[in-house]
Amino acid sequence: MRKVQPILPATKRAGAPRGQRLISVALVEDDEGIREDLAAFLNRAPGFRCTASYPDAESALAGLGTAAWDVVLMDINLPGLSGIEAVRALKRAHPQARIVMLTVYEDSKALFDSLKAGACGYLLKRTAPEKILDALCEACDGGMPLTPRMATKVADFFQKLETGRNEVDSLSQRERQALEFLAEGYLYKEIAERMGVTYQTVHEFTKHIYEKLHVHSRTEAVVKFLKR
Repeated sequence: MRKVQPILPATKRAGAPRGQRLISVALVEDDEGIREDLAAFLNRAPGFRCTASYPDAESALAGLGTAAWDVVLMDINLPGLSGIEAVRALKRAHPQARIVMLTVYEDSKALFDSLKAGACGYLLKRTAPEKILDALCEACDGGMPLTPRMATKVADFFQKLETGRNEVDSLSQRERQALEFLAEGYLYKEIAERMGVTYQTVHEFTKHIYEKLHVHSRTEAVVKFLKR
């Protein structure tokens, strides 16, 4: 049985969030106790209401087409289709859907798989209740609510991505051309013929490519080039 911090009522919140609008929330959570606690918590919080709740992805995908909702709180570990697969399917049917993951999983893979599938936010189930409400508001405003730790993971990813781009940009025109041939699977001899240089020159190009990209093999160099 998963242990999470219980959802508590929003005792300090006064009035509807961000004006007087009412935010309708749909829940997808397989744990009945957590699902009922979340629904009760949302219905007690001024400016929010839980309009639908589902124990699995299949029933959610069937019901969300007709239910009224502004944002979906989605668990990842669901029976049958996972929450990530459910997000992907829901975004195909409703491209403008705002979906926030609420899960126990704190690893980078779950985070990035969720965002790639179309989720707009990622929270942990131990997130303070007030912050869950703030995150729902942020999601409805077009933002990307993340816990500080998750936000750091995203920032680190883009920093590494930018570093990779800069490294590839540091290659000379001829080194880049050689790397493109390497990525296409040509042998050194074939690259030399196509570039009109010697076999040894291709080796020199490759050595410089490895140094500038901070890699140690052809495979690593090609992967970094393709991810630029």
